[in-house]
Amino acid sequence: MSRWLRFAPLVILVAVIAGLIWRLATPVDSSVHSRMQGRPVPTFYPSVGAVHKPAFGSGELALGQPHIVNFFASWCVPCISEVKVLMDLKARGALIDGVAVRDRPEDVEDFLARHGDPYGPITGDPTSELQIKFGSSGVPESFIVDGRGVIRYQHIGPIEASEVPAILAKLEQAR
Repeated sequence: MSRWLRFAPLVILVAVIAGLIWRLATPVDSSVHSRMQGRPVPTFYPSVGAVHKPAFGSGELALGQPHIVNFFASWCVPCISEVKVLMDLKARGALIDGVAVRDRPEDVEDFLARHGDPYGPITGDPTSELQIKFGSSGVPESFIVDGRGVIRYQHIGPIEASEVPAILAKLEQAR
């Protein structure tokens, strides 16, 4: 038997392992697609989310203007850094409605006083029922809802400053 044939199984094994490692390191599509995208916002009714803020329901999301619906919590550390970016979006004309997940209205008020308030109305979600209806997996998480109340985009995790132009473009597309 020639020397080459003795090493052929080893060469094939190394090639297979290298291929598997490469495939695992570079997945085909790393984005998470929402099953709610293109569907109407689930029906929900206003629930107190903050002491001095009005609440909103699903009906207010279908009044002609696109909105960002941001799921957040006063106990969420990434939500603190996201507030600055949301304030920038608000300054650029974005309508941002908040959903306070598993939070008390007093704690939400304290969070807003300490870190800033980018929100219009805030609805409470004390049992995460609304979060589950939206298909949200955690906080912070944002959805762009068009003026007819249809979910057009889901952003998982905190919105970063570098993502503001893309979010504004998504809002413009939702008009």
